[in-house]
Amino acid sequence: MFDKLTSNQRLLVAVVLSFVFFIGYTTIFPPKSAKPESNATMQPSSSKEVAVKEKKAVIADESVKLDNSLKTGNKGDLITIKSENFVLKIDTLGRISSDLLLQKKYDKSEGQHAELVDSSSVKPLLIRFADDALNQEAVKTPYSSDRSEIVLADKPETVVLTQKLSELTVTKTFTFYKDGHYDAKISLSKDARYYIDLGQRPRVEKKMMTVAGAMVYYGEGKTTILKDGDVKGRSTFTDVHLISAFDQYFANVIYGFDKNLNILADSDAKEDPRVYIDASKEIVFKGYIGPKTYRTLKAIDPVLVNAIEYGWFTFASRPMFVVLSWLHSIFGNWGWAIIGLTALVRLVLYPLTYKGMVSMQKMKQIAPKVKEVQAKYKGDPQRTNAAVMELYKKHGANPLGGCLPMVLQIPVFFAMYRVFLNAPELQGAPWILWVHDLSRMDHLFILPILMGATMFYQQRITPSNFTDPMQEKVFKFLPVIFTFFFVTFPSGLVLYWFVNNLFSIAQQYMVNKQFTTVEAVVVEKKPEKKDD
Repeated sequence: MFDKLTSNQRLLVAVVLSFVFFIGYTTIFPPKSAKPESNATMQPSSSKEVAVKEKKAVIADESVKLDNSLKTGNKGDLITIKSENFVLKIDTLGRISSDLLLQKKYDKSEGQHAELVDSSSVKPLLIRFADDALNQEAVKTPYSSDRSEIVLADKPETVVLTQKLSELTVTKTFTFYKDGHYDAKISLSKDARYYIDLGQRPRVEKKMMTVAGAMVYYGEGKTTILKDGDVKGRSTFTDVHLISAFDQYFANVIYGFDKNLNILADSDAKEDPRVYIDASKEIVFKGYIGPKTYRTLKAIDPVLVNAIEYGWFTFASRPMFVVLSWLHSIFGNWGWAIIGLTALVRLVLYPLTYKGMVSMQKMKQIAPKVKEVQAKYKGDPQRTNAAVMELYKKHGANPLGGCLPMVLQIPVFFAMYRVFLNAPELQGAPWILWVHDLSRMDHLFILPILMGATMFYQQRITPSNFTDPMQEKVFKFLPVIFTFFFVTFPSGLVLYWFVNNLFSIAQQYMVNKQFTTVEAVVVEKKPEKKDD
């Protein structure tokens, strides 16, 4: 049956299959990282503006032997830092041992506050020495602090931690800010090689089709993603701007350090990523732990927005979210911002979608003549095709033009899909009435049903040139298929597609009315035949 479809119909089938492939394939077979080269695992991902597929040269450093099974267990808390939005704790080994988010929108499905430092994972800011004997002493010797509790307001607060070892003294100085970032300085009383552990990623909730692991952003806008369970060997990076351990909505980031320092990327027994800063004597850097909220990260330091990862479609999703965020600043509601974005997209694509709809109308008008040509040259495909193409040219019809409205929406749809899966701003963001969280599916299924209904109506008023009744029946089922397909999608994405359908219906109605008016004028001007 497929070989009998017209170009329009084949392309529409391809569009539908692309949706199925995009969602189904990435669910069943998530993308694999690149094969190791020279004892390294490098999986390029998207950069600041475009996806970069260039690997970073590896600097061999086999002299470094790090025991990645060393987690040092859970220690007592030394300092508690409180703010309006979080409670952060540092334990007696100078590590961030807990970061509890207090905003209800980030609560887990069980109703508990989101905890960004997993109790069973390696904690951020653990120091490990290259000298094994010194390292064994360090993980058993507690730090002391000049403060036990900090309450953050508008003014940043500083705390000093000290660890006295037999050979040297370690001093950690932190300045904390209420937006979740901090300044850090680590100094040793004498020179010794050591490693600052980024810590492993937050483990709050991970939805299907989202990437989690570690990230290294380096060089001229290059990004390497090290996914959980898929890291083999060791990689070394230089000229690094930031390192991040992240899940769907949250990240633990270290940035602002000397770009001449080496960054080591390694794996633990589960092949989960471990990332360290290779340092000695003294190092100054900055850090952030919290939601990957675009405005917050940009306000702290613009380089931090590169810690927001939307997967392989980041190059399109990031600018899409910037526009969506701008609209949110105008409307004050993410649902209305989505509707505003849909209107903008339709406005930009209007000339092309209009041209496509006009082309479909012309195809409908000349369909009887096409059948006449096909009947006239039956059995001679070459002459039939030439005559049909001449007919298209004469009437200004394009057999592929009718697919433009659908095809042009595909990149926008994919970009929005990644935004709704990864943007913490949309967590718990309400729209109206029953829609209380645009990042989750519509629990009442109202939006998917409305989307399917508008798609069905759009299909009814859109000209078609089906010649096979069976093909026509199959295509009539597409709204039903799409409705079931969209049921589990984030409600914000379904809202986008529903509103997009409304704009398509309005535009199609205007084009149909325009052609109806022209046809009426032509019939009126047509001279009547005189009776003999």
